[in-house]
Amino acid sequence: MRTILILVRKDFTLFFRNKAAVSLTFIVPFVLIWVFGQVFGVNRKDSGPNGIPLAVVNASADPGAGKLVAALQGEKTFKVVTKTVADDKSERPLREADLPALMRANKFRFALVIPDDLFNGKSIGLHLKIYTNPRNEIETQTVNGILQKTIFSSAPQLVVQSLMATGREVIGANNMTGFNKSMADNIAKSFGGDPAQILKSIESGDFTGGLSTGGAGSDPAGGSLMSRLIRVESIQVAGKDVKSPAATRIVGGWAMQFLLFALSAAASALFYERDQGIFYRILAGPVSRAQILWSKFVFGILIGMLQLITLFLAGRLLYGIDVEHHIGFLLLVCAFAAAACTAFGMLLAAVSPSPEAATGLATFVILLMCAVGGAWFPVTLMPEFIQQISKVTLVYWAMEAFSQVLWANATFLELLPTLGILGGMTALVMTIAVWRFNRGKIFG
Repeated sequence: MRTILILVRKDFTLFFRNKAAVSLTFIVPFVLIWVFGQVFGVNRKDSGPNGIPLAVVNASADPGAGKLVAALQGEKTFKVVTKTVADDKSERPLREADLPALMRANKFRFALVIPDDLFNGKSIGLHLKIYTNPRNEIETQTVNGILQKTIFSSAPQLVVQSLMATGREVIGANNMTGFNKSMADNIAKSFGGDPAQILKSIESGDFTGGLSTGGAGSDPAGGSLMSRLIRVESIQVAGKDVKSPAATRIVGGWAMQFLLFALSAAASALFYERDQGIFYRILAGPVSRAQILWSKFVFGILIGMLQLITLFLAGRLLYGIDVEHHIGFLLLVCAFAAAACTAFGMLLAAVSPSPEAATGLATFVILLMCAVGGAWFPVTLMPEFIQQISKVTLVYWAMEAFSQVLWANATFLELLPTLGILGGMTALVMTIAVWRFNRGKIFG
């Protein structure tokens, strides 16, 4: 037994001497648990999503429309956008015609239009328009649910106002007393409440007439009566013709995660070539350190492109993703994504003292980037400070590029800014990696 205990002590000694093993066992899980808690909002005082951009175009002059906009602005889920930048760089109110281009540029993915015919006085009910670019199913369902809840919560006053306007149009202003009483009776019958109190509210100028989402017979999520009284036009800006939309939305995130692990492992192979003395033999010939590094970079790009195309073809065979009609731009994006991932892997190898340390650091950073970059969970449903961090990860921009190609059918000019960001990240990271390699011990 004493011998066994001595051997166990030896194993503990070796374990705690290995900084990479200690980090992977204790530090990395601790940090990732904290990050995942932030991403998913664990123990946040304000549960639920915050600050999802929602464009609102108010083309109605009716005061009730302004109250609906105010209700949306008071909903913490939304960051209401009502203005845009004009050609002369000044701000101006959003117009409905602005929405498609801005949504394709991913300035926001959801918009509510309150048209000038919100109610026209000739028919009972409201008219609204909702524009969507549903690039993520979880995000879309969440936004639609909260948007409908907010609309239906504000709808009673607008509906009754529509009834009042219709009543004046149909029976004239001289016979409103009978109309008010009839309306109060109908409200009480449909939604509950005291008809006399409702009539008193209407006559005093309270257009809700006691009708609220808290009353009997109401349904905050939009009951059948409200659903009939509110006519909502749904307009999808992009992705209408996408085959297998669910798979198309998520395949980019899967591909990036696998690619990062594969290319980080390939970059760590530099340590194997160093330990086997391969670099010494290569450098003995007419080959420079820079040529070795750039050959690894080109190799990583080619392997990365091959892996990405294989994964997208698997998505085509298994889930029907439309790859063939986007193959040109898809290859271009794959090249930029593979270049960024290869540069990332080489930087990890350049700053790590051993292959074990490189593997541990790669695991930590890749999981971190996938979590905050949107590969697992919609970025817009994360806390706002996490959303800002996500935009400095290559996962975020690679997924953005894949979505532009496969989902939005973007043109080259629309795709160019995203490719520029990926290219800039690659150049910066590769510059740092080469600088570190030239001053490190990887070549001797």
